[in-house]
Amino acid sequence: MTHHGIVGSVEVSWPEAPKGEGRARRYYRTADKLTERPEEGINVVADILAHSARLWPQRSAVGWRDTIRMVEEEKEEIKETKKWSYFELSDYHYMTYSELAALVKDAGSALVETGHSKDTIFNIYASTSVHWQVMANACASQSVTFATAYDSLGSEGLQHSLAEPNVYGVFTNASLLGTVASVIKKTPTVKVLIYDGKDEDVKKGSLETIQEAGVKVLHYDDFLKLGKEKPHEPNHPKPEDIACIMYTSGSTGAPKGVLLSNANIIATISGVETLLGELLTPDARFIAFLPLAHIFEFAVEMTILWVGVPMGYGTVKTLTDASVRNCVGDMRAFKPTIMCGVPAVWELIRKGIMSKVRAGGALKQRVFNIAFFAKSYMGPHSIVSKILDAVVFKAVKEATGGQLKYAVNGGAAIAKETQSFLQTALVPNLIQGYGMTESSALSFILPPSMLQTGVVGVPVPSIEAKLVDFPDANYFSTNSPPQGEVWIRGGSISKGYFKRDDVTAEAFTDDGWLKTGDIGQWNADGTLSIIDRKKNLVKLAGGEYIALERLESIYKSCGLVSNICLIADTNANKPMAVSLYEANLKHFLSDKSISGGDDLEAQCQSDAVRKAVIAELNAVGKKAGLKPLETLQTIILDAEEWTPQNGLLTAANKVQRKPIQEKFKEKIKAVYP
Repeated sequence: MTHHGIVGSVEVSWPEAPKGEGRARRYYRTADKLTERPEEGINVVADILAHSARLWPQRSAVGWRDTIRMVEEEKEEIKETKKWSYFELSDYHYMTYSELAALVKDAGSALVETGHSKDTIFNIYASTSVHWQVMANACASQSVTFATAYDSLGSEGLQHSLAEPNVYGVFTNASLLGTVASVIKKTPTVKVLIYDGKDEDVKKGSLETIQEAGVKVLHYDDFLKLGKEKPHEPNHPKPEDIACIMYTSGSTGAPKGVLLSNANIIATISGVETLLGELLTPDARFIAFLPLAHIFEFAVEMTILWVGVPMGYGTVKTLTDASVRNCVGDMRAFKPTIMCGVPAVWELIRKGIMSKVRAGGALKQRVFNIAFFAKSYMGPHSIVSKILDAVVFKAVKEATGGQLKYAVNGGAAIAKETQSFLQTALVPNLIQGYGMTESSALSFILPPSMLQTGVVGVPVPSIEAKLVDFPDANYFSTNSPPQGEVWIRGGSISKGYFKRDDVTAEAFTDDGWLKTGDIGQWNADGTLSIIDRKKNLVKLAGGEYIALERLESIYKSCGLVSNICLIADTNANKPMAVSLYEANLKHFLSDKSISGGDDLEAQCQSDAVRKAVIAELNAVGKKAGLKPLETLQTIILDAEEWTPQNGLLTAANKVQRKPIQEKFKEKIKAVYP
């Protein structure tokens, strides 16, 4: 059966598929020829901003907010009082495309003036901001390859990201100078450091340590001033030249540097624009807050710059009103029509909505639930649904500015239940995407015209994809529907990893195919569903495989956990979970009259609490149609936050299974298998 009569991808009739593989499929409009660029003459990253500044010089390009001050409040937690800091922010300030292009020219000139060239590598170790994009585009304008480092990286990860590519210059934030100072003596190739922010955010002694290592230090403002005073003409690279070394978040060992050429990024922009062009109209507004060190955010922001849509920068901490004082959060201040997110963001939003509904009392909950059921049943475009949007769901929509029409999910699969919930209560179109750093981000996108749950979309016009048999788990391209490991090829695909020929040979074939490691399934309408991941398939005692990552995405939608990591043993009949305590659990226990102790730690250790949480999690699993062997046998609750800093999450905020297993190994041994 097709969706709305559309078949999103078609088989390529040539060449014959080798044994054990299915035929390659392409987007139906580019079956004869894959796209390489959004239009003639746009060949390198530097062409993007130059094009938009020429076409729309006075149009708003980027917006940002200044921090006025930090507001401290004391809050009563269980048996203790804690201090919490909140941001007080200005309204949005805006910069036009011509002003942004001028800043990029100044920054590019300053790069040349401080010794950067096509033979040097520049590292961006900073939070998402206008300045991040200015520095990236400045590098692009002068043929300087830039490398990325997540701002959540600790000393070890940063040292690797600076030392492996022999970085010459670094851009960072004042608040991160302490981490830079801790590794600077071990990274002798670094000669220039530019930082932004306020002096009070600089860790004492860090600037001196960096300067003592022989590094020239400039504040961002002085760096731009230098470029203005000593101008240099742009020096654009060739399409095949490496634009950036995008470091992966490192869930399996040290971060790998993915080599992305100018042509790779341009091909991705072309593909994304083709499939999402209808979202990116002149009246659209995009809010940017995900890490730019993640290829998903970088590729989307470059597409936004290409189509000339205003982009407002925010942060995860200040998106909503909850973490600001004397002002509104970024979403309400900017009023976006489109945003991108990852599953963790959508779960946070969903749980935030439900928490507010519960806080409104039993009557409000009942009204919300009835309205939710009615809209789900009637469909989003019915008259009844429009009335419900105006009356019941208005407050929910206002929390994101009231204008949100589209949301794009990337990074990992989102639970069907969460997607359905948000499409009903918040945003009519939650669009799935799928890709990886090695494919320059989005390789599959679900166009709004094909909106549905459980699929990641159709191949973008710059790539082709095929399924390759994975016999161990009975995934064959000859199955009905066809299943197998997803391989992709095309202009968006990287040539490999920096200084890692061994890993490159494992992940890429000689004829250009990228082995994603994900198990996919072609659907009747030409869309792809991701159903498993090879490395997260675990065989249980009964001989059947379960997919840990897929199960985590489902269980994460439970309102009683804020994060979850599944563990499976080949001697067990079911998996178990380690999960992070969620604030909602306190209200749940009270409602159910379950006594779990007076403090967080006692509640986490309580058998009664664990039993209640397991029951709720398994109810979520049952509703999602999980098999009995995919339900949870037992659980360990953790009260300590999981962060990249304590090693329990990657820099991209994905769970680190091995470190979590190591931390809880004694507790796991006591209750499992």
